[in-house]
Amino acid sequence: MRGEVNAFQQSFLDYAVNSGVAALMLLAAVTLYVLLTPWKEFALVRDKNTSAGIALSGAVVGLSIPIAAALATSMSLYDVLIWGVVALLLQLIVYRVVDLLLGDIPQRIQGDEIGAAVLLVGAKLATAFILAAGLWDPSLHKFVG
Repeated sequence: MRGEVNAFQQSFLDYAVNSGVAALMLLAAVTLYVLLTPWKEFALVRDKNTSAGIALSGAVVGLSIPIAAALATSMSLYDVLIWGVVALLLQLIVYRVVDLLLGDIPQRIQGDEIGAAVLLVGAKLATAFILAAGLWDPSLHKFVG
């Protein structure tokens, strides 16, 4: 039992630091995403706009998946930071692509058009999963950072 306690004590600090950095990266990425999108997500959610809540939730999850994959696979916190930035940029690009395909996503979200929000979330999650899967190295049978 003593060995397990010692192992926990030795690794807990690394766990706390790595998880904390990943959480801060997610918070920073979500904050930047909210600042860079043309609608006011939190105000719309407070006003009971379901589409805004769906779209924002998709952004948060879409940003967290690659950050989590980088955290699980990387050997350094720099990997988490780099992939967090890549995830943010890709989420903004996906937003723009869906906006080009559907036309006027900001107005659709503000108008509480759920179909547009669901399509936006689907595109964001698909992109996040592809980015996270790109961190997998099949020759090593593990994730690499």
